[in-house]
Amino acid sequence: MSREKILAAVKANQFSHAELPDLEILSSLTNTNDNLVERYTTVGSAGGSFVYEVADYDAIKAILQKEFKPGVKIISGIRELGDYTFVDDVKHDLSHSFADVELCILASNLGVAENGALWLTEEQMTVRVLPFIAQHLAIVISKNSLIPTMAQAYQKIGQSEYGYGAFISGPSKTADIEQSLVIGAHGPRSLSVFILT
Repeated sequence: MSREKILAAVKANQFSHAELPDLEILSSLTNTNDNLVERYTTVGSAGGSFVYEVADYDAIKAILQKEFKPGVKIISGIRELGDYTFVDDVKHDLSHSFADVELCILASNLGVAENGALWLTEEQMTVRVLPFIAQHLAIVISKNSLIPTMAQAYQKIGQSEYGYGAFISGPSKTADIEQSLVIGAHGPRSLSVFILT
């Protein structure tokens, strides 16, 4: 087949424009506000996350002090966790300097109960590479920031302005290597989620 025939066939078979589906209908079918903390905890834990319900930042500090030995490199994007290196203080460092980060702690203002996903924007990350290069990741979210479904999450972020964002659910994992599950193959080995109640 000649080049012209191929290009003509492609041109003749263009997709027609279609409107996006009405997410309000989907939301009305799935919008249940049954204990979202419990639903998130069940799904997040099944996906490999460690999910904690905590009353305040002191409770988070107590858990982290038990889990991480003193002296390891911890970077926090949360001012209330000021015992650690604050991300704004290192945001101009070269990306290579983050290769030895043991724990990165960030805040999220959107979590999805149906799949355990947490939405992080570039503003919350400060340094894009941090949630992906750290050995362990911790994300803090208010229980009031949990919503039931991914459809509602897309509806919410679609009305916001952000330069870069990512949904994160669970630690990095793959089963591509000899068909066995590997945790932390290309990202954090663990994800701890702290839900402020």
